[in-house]
Amino acid sequence: MSGEKKVKRQVEGKKKYRGSIEAKKARMGVLFTLPWILGLLIFYAYPLIASVYYSFTSYSVLNAGEFVGLENYRTLMHDDLFWKSIGNTLVFTAMSVPVNIILGLAIALLLNVKIKGIGLYRTIFFIPTLVPVVATATVWRWLLNSNYGLFNSLLSKIGLGPIPWLASEDWSKISLVMIAAWGIGQAIIINLGGLQDISPEYYEAAGIDGANTWQKVKHITLPLLTPVIFYNLVMGIINSLQIFTLPYALTNGEGSPTHSLTFYVMHLYNNAFGYMKMGYASAMAWILFVIILILTLVIFGTSKKWVHYQQ
Repeated sequence: MSGEKKVKRQVEGKKKYRGSIEAKKARMGVLFTLPWILGLLIFYAYPLIASVYYSFTSYSVLNAGEFVGLENYRTLMHDDLFWKSIGNTLVFTAMSVPVNIILGLAIALLLNVKIKGIGLYRTIFFIPTLVPVVATATVWRWLLNSNYGLFNSLLSKIGLGPIPWLASEDWSKISLVMIAAWGIGQAIIINLGGLQDISPEYYEAAGIDGANTWQKVKHITLPLLTPVIFYNLVMGIINSLQIFTLPYALTNGEGSPTHSLTFYVMHLYNNAFGYMKMGYASAMAWILFVIILILTLVIFGTSKKWVHYQQ
C-alpha cells in the first residue's frame, strides 16, 4: 500500500508540475500579447464604439455636444454635396475597378514568361506602387496641366487640341482613373503569383488537344485565376470607395472642378476636421461602412457561381 501511495504522490506531483508549467506559459503568452490587446482596445475597439455614439450626437472637437438621435442621418439626406460625393465615388469605382483588374491581368500575362531580364521588367511595373501617393499626384498634376502639361504638349505636336484633363468635369474622373491605374503594381504581382500557381500540366494537355494560346487563356488560365480576380475585385471596390489621398492632393482638397472630384471620404474628412462636425462625420462613416458591407456581401454571395478553386 505504501508503494502505491508513493507512486500516486509522484503522479500527482508530476501533474501539478506540468500544470504549473502550462500556467506559466499561459501567463507569459498573455503578457506578450497584452500590448497588442491594449492597442486593439485603445486604438480600434474604443474609437469604433465611440463613433457609433458620436453619430447620434452633435459632438465636435470644441464641445462635447448633445444627443440628437437620428438628426445627423436626416441632415445627410438633404445634403447635396453628400449625394454628389456618393455619385462621384460610385462612378469612379465602376470605372476604375474593371480597368485595374483587366490591365493588371493583361500585364501579368505578358510578364509571366521566362526570358532574360524578366525580373527587371517586373520591377519596373512594381516601382510606381512604392512612390508616395502625394508625390504621384504632384507629378501627374504637372503632366496633365491644361496649359503646359506634357500630355497636351504631345497632343499639340500631332495636331490635336489641348484636353482639360483636370479642369473639366467631363475629363476629371477619366484622368483620375488613369492616374489610379499607375499604381496597379500590387495587383500585377498578385496575378503573377496566381498564374505561377497553375500547373503546367493543364497547358500541356490542352496543347496536345490542339488548343491555341487564346483557348488556353480562356478555358484554363481565367477559370483557375478566378480566386485571385475575386480577391482583387473585393479589395479594389473597398479601396476605391475609400479613395482620399490622390484626389485630395490633386485638387488641394477642393474637389474641383465643380466638385467632380469630391469623393465620399473627402467630404467626410472636411466635415470632421474642416468644419469640426465630428458627429456628422461619424454618421457618414457608418453609412460608408454599410455600403461597403452590402457590396462585399453581394460579391461573396455571387462568387460561388464564377469563382473556381483548384481541387
